[in-house]
Amino acid sequence: MIPLRDNIPSRSTPIVNYAVIAACSVVFLLQLSETPDRPSLVERFGMVPARVADPNAPVTMQQVREVRTPFGRQRVLDEHPMAPAAVPTWMTLLTCVFLHGGWLHFVGNMWVLWIFGDNVEDRYGHIGYLIFYLSCGIIASTAHFLADRSSTMPTIGASGAIAGVMGAYFLLYPRARVLCIIPIFFFLQIMWLPAPLFLGIWFLIQFLEGTSTHAAGVAGGVAWWAHIGGFLAGLAVTLWLRNHRHLRAPIESRSSGSDQIFYYRQPTRSHWR
Repeated sequence: MIPLRDNIPSRSTPIVNYAVIAACSVVFLLQLSETPDRPSLVERFGMVPARVADPNAPVTMQQVREVRTPFGRQRVLDEHPMAPAAVPTWMTLLTCVFLHGGWLHFVGNMWVLWIFGDNVEDRYGHIGYLIFYLSCGIIASTAHFLADRSSTMPTIGASGAIAGVMGAYFLLYPRARVLCIIPIFFFLQIMWLPAPLFLGIWFLIQFLEGTSTHAAGVAGGVAWWAHIGGFLAGLAVTLWLRNHRHLRAPIESRSSGSDQIFYYRQPTRSHWR
């Protein structure tokens, strides 16, 4: 399922969400401009579980690249000592969330953040949302680290932090709907789905994939436990703050025939801005 948009308006400009997308975009452009003769940003700012567990342990970087041969282009595996982290290794739990592995990875993450982030920022307020987003990113990285402390594969991407945003959205907007593209055999269907259903299916996939790969002892290219940890962190933090009335008043909706009307409730207690 590919989400296109949701049906919940935002009452304020999501400046923090825009700033996060802009920061990730700048970093991605820097990644695209890298040259082979210098250590990559992934090596210097990516989260490598084995390096976090033991900052002094030597780590080997494995990378697949294409080379020209008399028989055409072929892929070869390069191995070289990984460059040391540019920051203390524990800080890579955060810096890794601003890196991406390619166009599809980058665009997919930023698009999902664009759809769901503005409404979560609307409830948290600007400062609260920034703290929440970065915290979810750190918790997601920690979950991946705990799942495989010996891995030498760099972990990058905003998916864990965005999973926290999705967990918050799941709880805060139970009546929201998401317009999705759904491939059914050879046909593409565009339909509205309840947001809890869309997000619930997404989380179930992450959980099933994460538990199956962990049980099989297979290291794949997706940090499933970062997604799981981020989603659960977003859910738990949002539940606690909502129950203690530290969030902004929700945007309510009611149906009138075929139309949906949105209105605001007045806040009852203080909230982050």
